[in-house]
Amino acid sequence: MHLNYSPTGLNKHALLVIAILIGFTILWFTNDLVENLSVEERNKVNIWAKATEQTTDIEHLDEDVSFVFEVINHNNTIPVILTNESGQILYHKNFPPNKVNNDNYLNHELEWMIQNRQPIVFEYADGKRNKIYYKDSIILTKLRYFPYVILIVVSFFLLLAYLAFNASRRSEQNKVWAGMARETAHQIGTPLSSLMGWVTILQDKGENRDIAFEMNKDLLRLQSIAERFSHIGSIPTLEPTNISNVLEKTFYYMKDRSSSKIDFVLKLQSTDIVTLLNPQLFGWVIENIIRNAIDAIDGAGTITVSLTEDSTTLHIDVADSGKGIVSNNHKNVFDPGYTTKKRGWGLGLSLVKRIVGDYHQGQVFVLKSERDNGTTFRINLPKA
Repeated sequence: MHLNYSPTGLNKHALLVIAILIGFTILWFTNDLVENLSVEERNKVNIWAKATEQTTDIEHLDEDVSFVFEVINHNNTIPVILTNESGQILYHKNFPPNKVNNDNYLNHELEWMIQNRQPIVFEYADGKRNKIYYKDSIILTKLRYFPYVILIVVSFFLLLAYLAFNASRRSEQNKVWAGMARETAHQIGTPLSSLMGWVTILQDKGENRDIAFEMNKDLLRLQSIAERFSHIGSIPTLEPTNISNVLEKTFYYMKDRSSSKIDFVLKLQSTDIVTLLNPQLFGWVIENIIRNAIDAIDGAGTITVSLTEDSTTLHIDVADSGKGIVSNNHKNVFDPGYTTKKRGWGLGLSLVKRIVGDYHQGQVFVLKSERDNGTTFRINLPKA
């Protein structure tokens, strides 16, 4: 059975595709507009060049050239530089007034124009050539980068909205988890108290002492489970704890209640590693992962629990020789409601992730897994 009541990935992918299409549409439309304006500016520079050429035509200096000068002065947006054949700057227009007195600035602008624009060349009376270089106007430059700025701003606000939505949904999930867990603890507590009373009566009568003793062990276990549920949703107390003892206790508890066909192996780098833990909740984490390993083995196999450390981190690995997990589901296994079991709600590993990440500031993930060749879950915890 595969349960998943979270929003489907299909909806997320559809929204992402729509957002990408909108982004590409904006870019295409703006780039097309920029190209058209770029051609228009080139034509304007050509007209300006023709007008400049006429002002250098000595044979027609006696004609009325007022219109020509009007055309020249009409260019108030496109930066242009007029040079002679040797590249000496003869004239410039539409550059920042506070920078044009700096020869290095104009030479730098000219160098850029030479590398990025084909000059407009014209001859004057004695056969000499002048060249006109130009670059995009400020308006066209802003328009060229405008869609990217818009996309960045929109993406930023979408990211904020997504994070806010996730935070709100996570808060709601936490409230549901906490309410359900505490109600479960309350419901278990009432019959549990009654059963413990009956066990006490059996023990006092001295009848079936062995049975009463075993029943009491399971009742204490149920009491521990109820306490675990009562901690969900509240901030648990972390205390210096020998993690090796917690692992050993949980390991042997699960081993004693599992099939003899399953080979349990415990490997501890050290038996005296102390870190900040909530022993009950962390024991629950290991118990849940081992229980999943038992289900994955489905009969006979090997389960290995190991503890190693480096300078900053404790590594707890739980490896099994079971059926494995396909790579696409390595992250999904921690989602609430995800399960492949015929009976199950898919809450165990979700609780594991919550306890390790939220309460112990650690990480839990699928370290490796191969189809029909087992899975290894890894827990990383910061050292105290």
